[in-house]
Amino acid sequence: MKDDDSGDHDQNEENSTQKDGEKEKAEREKSQGGSKRKAVVPGPAEHPLQYNYTFWYSRRTPGRPTSSQSYEQNIKQIGTFASVEQFWRFYSHMVRPGDLTGHSDFHLFKEGIKPMWEDDANKNGGKWIIRLRKGLASRCWENLILAMLGEQFMVGEEICGAVVSVRFQEDIISIWNKTASDQATTARIRDTLRRVLNLPPNTIMEYKTHTDSIKMPGRLGPQRLLFQNFWKPRLNVP
Repeated sequence: MKDDDSGDHDQNEENSTQKDGEKEKAEREKSQGGSKRKAVVPGPAEHPLQYNYTFWYSRRTPGRPTSSQSYEQNIKQIGTFASVEQFWRFYSHMVRPGDLTGHSDFHLFKEGIKPMWEDDANKNGGKWIIRLRKGLASRCWENLILAMLGEQFMVGEEICGAVVSVRFQEDIISIWNKTASDQATTARIRDTLRRVLNLPPNTIMEYKTHTDSIKMPGRLGPQRLLFQNFWKPRLNVP
């Protein structure tokens, strides 16, 4: 009986060792998953973009402040593309901003840049902001991202990405760049934005640095009430 007990104990140890080994292998493969991720490249005969871009989506409960950590957890990556054809495959299946409800945001940023003020590519930059009356977001968003993908801003690597924010009474679009202190670059982005969106001359455009956004009084997290000057006239594009 004693020998039998000993045999059972050895078998249990063997099973335990095997399970531990399988667990370690699974954890190792999981940790290596990011490094094994296949790079996104243009397909055969496709038209490559100068940079890869990633679509993101976020939605939150209005009036509920968020921390940086909870904001990062709330933002969802839709997918990355490297060519014109891949872009249209994503975009053609996405809901248009004008059809979104609540506090929702679409983000389109260069691959590797998160749509957060604190990202290394964004922290020294800022954004041009335009407020839109309801009904204009879809057209303006499409014109903006097509201009961005087509490198119409002509500012080298300065462009980080763009955001459309759907709110209850108005919508907001913005384009982010790396270097807020470069006035020549921000001016060129502003002028190009006016042209590609066909904005009226009296359209109010606001430039805000991410440093100022982070230091906003009562600021608890990225993009908390993205823009607070609600008394400013909204854009009325015919």
